[in-house]
Amino acid sequence: MWEAYGEVVRKYRHISLKAERKLIARAQRGSRESRDEIMLRHIRFAIFRLRRKVFYPYLLRYGEDLLSEMIPLLLEKIDSYDLRYRDKDGRPKPVRFSSYIWKRVDGFIIDSMKKIVRTERMETAMEVEKMPGL
Repeated sequence: MWEAYGEVVRKYRHISLKAERKLIARAQRGSRESRDEIMLRHIRFAIFRLRRKVFYPYLLRYGEDLLSEMIPLLLEKIDSYDLRYRDKDGRPKPVRFSSYIWKRVDGFIIDSMKKIVRTERMETAMEVEKMPGL
């Protein structure tokens, strides 16, 4: 099912928080390579969240589409990531990118699945209405 992403997941492993923040800083300054790399390093996380949130039959049917739709979301979140984030006491608090995107990714998955289920229900209802004798 995830053949297209298998090589990416194997090639782009986890990196340290310091290295991750350097990549994000370069990406925010306009480095296309850094932007792509940080996104590719988090494909594994996106797959993990899909597997946790989506029922298996839906994952088989829609998983790759959902993952490909998540890529622009990841790229968008790179731009909005705050490298100077501080806690309520004003101390610097570096946050992993996966922690930063976690709720947004889950929200995207839930919203997408709601749309999919709603569409399937409507299609089923239309098919039932077309049945003779009903």
